[in-house]
Amino acid sequence: MMPAQATTVLRKILVIDDNPIIQRAVYFALRDKGFLVLMSGTISDALNLIHQQKPELILLDLNFPVDSSDLGVSLSDGFTALQWLRRTDHAKNLPIVVISGSNEGESRPRALALGASAYLAKPLDKEKLQTLIVTLLGKHPPNPTAYPLS
Repeated sequence: MMPAQATTVLRKILVIDDNPIIQRAVYFALRDKGFLVLMSGTISDALNLIHQQKPELILLDLNFPVDSSDLGVSLSDGFTALQWLRRTDHAKNLPIVVISGSNEGESRPRALALGASAYLAKPLDKEKLQTLIVTLLGKHPPNPTAYPLS
């Protein structure tokens, strides 16, 4: 009898940021920790990824062009996108980490009050980002529907 093989499940992280430099830095920082990283530069694309890929955590930039016309809602910035995500069935219970280069003194309390699980200021510190993601996902067991059986 052969021993059972261990199955490694990569936890899915969705990064919503329109800056390709930030996307690349976050991608490599999280990939190096064993995460499956999904990228979106728009909230519309992000919503599609949330429905199709079922990420287990979202990193949301506050400062990106919000393209909400095809969603049937008016989203003026990352704060309203955060509020909207918190009301959607697929994202309302996910950890959402806000990342921003804005004035932290004003942005952090507002983001947390609107439902962000955590706030990280740009430029992002790789180790701090990795530690925060591991900690937040440790509080949320893997979502079995995110990994359909083949």
